[in-house]
Amino acid sequence: MSGFIYSLVKFVIKTGLYSYHKKIHISGLEHIPKDKPVMFLPNHQSALIDVLLIATDCNRKPYFLTRSDVFNGKLLKRMFSYFQMLPIYRMRDGRDTLSNNDAIFNSCAEILSRGEALLLFPEANHSLKRSVRPLSKGFTRILFRTFEMYPALDVQLIPVGFNYKHAAHFTDEVAICYGKPISARSLYDENDLNTSVNTIKNEVASSLEDLTTHIPSNEDYDAILNKLKSEKVDFLNPTAVNKKIKMLTKQGVDSSFETVSETQGFNIFKWIFILLNFPIVLIWKLWLKSKVPEDEFMGTFRFAFAMISYPIYILFLFTVIAFVFTPYIAVISICILTLLNLVLVKYAFR
Repeated sequence: MSGFIYSLVKFVIKTGLYSYHKKIHISGLEHIPKDKPVMFLPNHQSALIDVLLIATDCNRKPYFLTRSDVFNGKLLKRMFSYFQMLPIYRMRDGRDTLSNNDAIFNSCAEILSRGEALLLFPEANHSLKRSVRPLSKGFTRILFRTFEMYPALDVQLIPVGFNYKHAAHFTDEVAICYGKPISARSLYDENDLNTSVNTIKNEVASSLEDLTTHIPSNEDYDAILNKLKSEKVDFLNPTAVNKKIKMLTKQGVDSSFETVSETQGFNIFKWIFILLNFPIVLIWKLWLKSKVPEDEFMGTFRFAFAMISYPIYILFLFTVIAFVFTPYIAVISICILTLLNLVLVKYAFR
């Protein structure tokens, strides 16, 4: 029964993700070992959406390292534990809590020793900037603890590149690129841990910079980004975009280049979508959207709100139509509405 619930939740979330996004393109799944310990190491742009996209399509059942402040209350702890989420403690949680990470690192080592998968974000923060940020050494600490406890074990590091077209907007498209596995053991020297940390971080960072759009964070960042937007590059194709970035960096780009607006003009299909889902859109626009703390959380809040509100909206419409007409007409009406929404999301706007 437990496995059934997990599979059911996974199916519902996956269905929601593919309905919410205009396009989800996944490449490199063949690189993921099925019978070896794996550590997924993605760049981090869109808060919980990043986690869900990997969890539903990576062909493994990973454990997740999650900020400890969400583990409030017994019910949430039980729920998060069921979905294989482990708390990680940060300085902002209080210096006295950092010692709890020792037990978490041991748990991660045990998970990897069983040949299972672990997901954590090596950048240790999130940002919509189209560049790979400096990696934290947190994931190497887990690796080294694993090698201390299980000297014969090797762990396969899988860099994962997220490439969103408009991560904070709706609708959006995303390409998830899984890189080739990196043998952590081959880069580990127990007699020179500092060098091992830098070697592993550099190898992972280099792979991530190939798997996602990487504009070096310098004074030309905004100018290069504006140039890419003006030429309407396909951000779902990081290989082509990164070649363009290298060319622009080499040639130089005008820093006074006018900022490219991402606002849309009038779109009749967008307004049809709004009319079809007016109560949901109204609540989002007038109440919830303003409560989103950062743009990096916009997709997560919007997706979660849609997953909760849309079934309620559909049930309400079904009840009203069935009462006024017949249940048969209500079913037909709901099916037509859902199909129209899918068509509009996939093909009509943005």
